[in-house]
Amino acid sequence: MKRILGLLLFISFFAAFAVSVSAQSRARRVGDSPAPPAPTGSSAPTSPRPPVLGGANGTANSQQPGRTATANGPEEVEAGDVIKVNTTLVTLPVSVMDRDGRYIPNLRKEDFRLWENGVEQQVAFFSSVDKPFSVVLMIDTSGSTRFRLEDIQDAAIAFTNQLRTDDRVMIVSFDDQVRVLSEFTSDRGRLRDAIRRTRPGNGTKLYDAVDMVMNQQLNNVSGRKAIVLFTDGVDTTSRHASYASNVRDAEELDALIYPVQYDTYKDMSGGNGGGGWPGSGRVPTSPVGVLIQILGGISGGRGPISTGSGGPGTSRHEYEVANRYLHELAEKTGARGYQADSSQNLSYAFGNVAEELRRQYSLGYYPQRPAQAGERRQVKVRVNQPNLAVRTRDSYVFNPSGSVQDTAQKTAPVLQRKFAEGNLNHATNR
Repeated sequence: MKRILGLLLFISFFAAFAVSVSAQSRARRVGDSPAPPAPTGSSAPTSPRPPVLGGANGTANSQQPGRTATANGPEEVEAGDVIKVNTTLVTLPVSVMDRDGRYIPNLRKEDFRLWENGVEQQVAFFSSVDKPFSVVLMIDTSGSTRFRLEDIQDAAIAFTNQLRTDDRVMIVSFDDQVRVLSEFTSDRGRLRDAIRRTRPGNGTKLYDAVDMVMNQQLNNVSGRKAIVLFTDGVDTTSRHASYASNVRDAEELDALIYPVQYDTYKDMSGGNGGGGWPGSGRVPTSPVGVLIQILGGISGGRGPISTGSGGPGTSRHEYEVANRYLHELAEKTGARGYQADSSQNLSYAFGNVAEELRRQYSLGYYPQRPAQAGERRQVKVRVNQPNLAVRTRDSYVFNPSGSVQDTAQKTAPVLQRKFAEGNLNHATNR
């Protein structure tokens, strides 16, 4: 009998021990109990959670639980729960001018306000006008430019000489091939020699060249950057990229694109090209005239478009497409386009681009609401001073991979998008 009682006691003790171990091995639950007291120097440290970035108007490093309790009771917190921190910085190049077109220096971060999709954002990054630029100078050397190549070379060299000594320039030429004649450098002698090496070729891989610069040359460049595109805008031989793909990539580009368009229509069409510029009998020679033609074609259209005589790159329709293409690249990235129908206008255009690059600000913010891949966001920037005009892009398309790794943060395209003075974020503070 004693043996039986001893065996029963042993079994009871073992069962109680097993129940205790099982209870201790269950997952911990987050309940509504009060928070534990703050740890002291003698208590064991708790495992801290990663910081959570708050909204633009909130606290940057507020601590929040990984999950919230449900109405049915506390929720289990599994091992390995992770809080992800969104570090996507959206950057915008911004130009500020008075009513006479003079650039305004010495503005501070506190002078700017910006909104995304109507919600005001906190300016988290600010760079003044004295920061250096990286500029890709793209020169069209196709057959259509053979009559003006020397003027183009002279104007391009003058442009590089107007930049600041710490600005870096890359020289790219394109015809039926795309050539990098000089990597990024601030050596004006090397840049001059590279420009003088340009020679006219056959065909025009304009779309392929722009695609290469946007997606291969600028994607590893941090800081302020721009493309100055010297061309008539006519593409004849691109195989990999298109008008549409260039514009789409420009919307995700965190760089400005300044087209400087020179007129080769008369040269290529043998005088009037079978009727001249669409709807007018001749090519407009003033920037205002070209802008009116572009805006007229975009807003209302002209009905059927007749074409001139000649092969690829000689018809009126191709030059009309060229105008729209260059206008869109500038407008999508927040830049401006220039017409260069004479040597004087060519120098004027380059001088204006150089001046604007020297006087731009850069603003950055972390969107309060995370964007989805391919999502378009509307952007508005204002200055807290009267009678000043602000020009920047008015929207961007979010690219989750980013185009630049800058200080370990992904930089979304901003703005690569839209820089035509008419339809952009070009607002005057009153």
